Amino acid sequence: MNEFQMNEHVLDFLLSGDPSIAYQTRKYLLEEKAEDLRHLQKETLLTGFGKRFFEAQHEDGSFGQSHYSGKWTSTHYTLLDLRYLEIPEETEKAQIPSRNVILQHPALDGGIAISSDKRSDLCVNGMYLNYACYFGVEERLLIPLVDQLLLSILPDGGFNCRYNRKKVQHSSMHTTLCVLEGFLEYSRRGYTHRLKEVETAMEKASEFLLMHHLFRSDRTGEIIDPKFLLLAFPTRWKYDIHRALYYFADAALPYDERMQEALLLLKEKRRKDGTFPRGSSYSGNVHFPLEEGRRGRFNTLRCLRILKAYGDKL
Repeated sequence: MNEFQMNEHVLDFLLSGDPSIAYQTRKYLLEEKAEDLRHLQKETLLTGFGKRFFEAQHEDGSFGQSHYSGKWTSTHYTLLDLRYLEIPEETEKAQIPSRNVILQHPALDGGIAISSDKRSDLCVNGMYLNYACYFGVEERLLIPLVDQLLLSILPDGGFNCRYNRKKVQHSSMHTTLCVLEGFLEYSRRGYTHRLKEVETAMEKASEFLLMHHLFRSDRTGEIIDPKFLLLAFPTRWKYDIHRALYYFADAALPYDERMQEALLLLKEKRRKDGTFPRGSSYSGNVHFPLEEGRRGRFNTLRCLRILKAYGDKL
C-alpha cells in the first residue's frame, strides 16, 4: 500500500496557502509542468511571503544586521528561506545579495567568513552553496568554496563544522546534510568544476546518514539526539529525519531499507485529517512567522513529497 494520500481536503489546504506553497504543490505533488506554473511562482513576490521578505531588505540588498548576524533575519538565512520558497531563480533582489555574500565575506579557507578570524563554517558553506547555486552565482566565485568542501571530507564520508577549528574524527549529521543539500543544488544547476568528485562525495555522505539509519548511533544503536525526531520548518542548519528524508526524495534516490524506521516515525506524525503538524520552531528573531496554528502547510507539502517517493514501502 502506498501511504501517499492527498484527499481533497488536504489539497485545498495546500492550495489555499501562500502562492509559493501552491506552486510547489502543483509542481511536485500534482506533477504539473514548472513552465506552466511560472505565473504562480511569481505571485509570492507580488502578494505573498516573497513580497514580505523583500520589504525587510535594506537598500544595499542585505537583510538583518549583517550577512550572518541576526538569526534568523540575517542575509544568509533570509536567502535560504527564499530559496526554500522557490521564488524565481532570476529574481535580482536575491541574486545580487547571494553574490555579494561571497564577494564581501571571503574566508581564508575558501568558504564564507562568519567571524573575525576569517575562518568559515562548513554548515554555512553548505547552506550558502545551496542558495547561491539556486540563484545562479557564477561558477568562478564558487570554485574556492567547492574545493574547501571537498578537502573537508572525513574518513567516514561525512562532514563536521569543527573540521577547520580542531581535530575531529567523526562527522556531524547537521553538517553532512547541509553540505549534501548544497552539493545537490550544485550538481543540478549545470556547474562543472570537480563535478565527478562532488557526486562521489554525495554518495559517501548519503551512506554516512544511512549508516546511522538517519538517527541512530552506528556504535550503540541508541538515538543520537531526541531532537532528530522533531518535525520543524524552516530547518535552519539543524538536522532531523524529516529534513534528511526530504533530501533523499528531492535527490530522487532509491529507497533503502535503512530509511524504514524513520519513514514509519514520520508517518506517525500525520494528523487524522491527512495534514502534518506545523511542528517546532527554533528560537530567534524572524521577519514574520511563516505559519500559525497546529497544522503546517510546509511540513504537509514536504512530508507528502517524501511519502510520494517512498510510501509504497510502508
